[in-house]
Amino acid sequence: MPRPDLIKGRFAAFWNKDIVWSFRSSPVTVAAAVLALIIFVACFGAAWVAPHNPMDVATVELMDAGLPPVWQSGGDPRFLLGTDVQGRDILSSILYGGRISLTVGVLSVLFAAVLGITLGLVSGYFGGTIDTIIMRIAEVQLSFPAILIALLVDGVARGLLPAEQHEAVAVPVLVLSIGLSFWVQYARTVRGSTLVEKQRDYVSAARIIGLSPALILIRHILPNVIGPVLVIATLNLALAVITEATLSFLGVGVPPTQPSLGTLIRIGNEYLFSGEWWITVWPGLALILMVLSVNLLSDWLRDALNPKLR
Repeated sequence: MPRPDLIKGRFAAFWNKDIVWSFRSSPVTVAAAVLALIIFVACFGAAWVAPHNPMDVATVELMDAGLPPVWQSGGDPRFLLGTDVQGRDILSSILYGGRISLTVGVLSVLFAAVLGITLGLVSGYFGGTIDTIIMRIAEVQLSFPAILIALLVDGVARGLLPAEQHEAVAVPVLVLSIGLSFWVQYARTVRGSTLVEKQRDYVSAARIIGLSPALILIRHILPNVIGPVLVIATLNLALAVITEATLSFLGVGVPPTQPSLGTLIRIGNEYLFSGEWWITVWPGLALILMVLSVNLLSDWLRDALNPKLR
């Protein structure tokens, strides 16, 4: 069992690391991290945190439809932020909808990162025709907005699938469409770093001892190019959540039976001018806080991993 003084020494070494010091010396970053942690825990733990289950039709009462927030006249203490036109609790809907939005965002970023890193490593290491083909495809895709690429992929996927399967595959299609919109950033960044790293002595030594290109890329080059990728992934998480909300707002995202934040905003927007402002304002505010906290963390991570700013 480790001695207490040894544990204390290890904790002190960790506490005084550059990146930890940079984090704890920035109140804005700490506040953003706390806010992001609360949002992630509340959304992914919605089944335990939410006061109601808006997905369970048996618990929804139409007599509770259109109730304002609790501090307004006519509010009900059971529904802190009010209810929508179907009687669903707004707070619970935001938590469950945020879980869907974050799930799509995280899976989209993972898919885009794996695809982009793989193509970037292959392109930078092998060069030649492979590099030319991959980079030309990337440049063509950069000519179009990400939301347009996502709409195109989503439309093609829905056109190829039977109508009765659209709701069942809505989330995988969203992940595919958003992921294919963001892989270019990873590929270009990793390619540039790989072009530098493959000239290093340690890569030449790995070639001399007979390691395969796959082992060289995974074991030696990848760990040295992963830093900028983490910054891009953090930033793209916010962009992926916004893209998912945009697609759902346009009606091509997740189905109304599994509403995300974008779907909640779209539904509430139809009743905004009838005085039921809370139906769209609270999901919109939740989306803003979610994206803002992640963006602030990505800005800090970019500065903390940049050796020129140390």
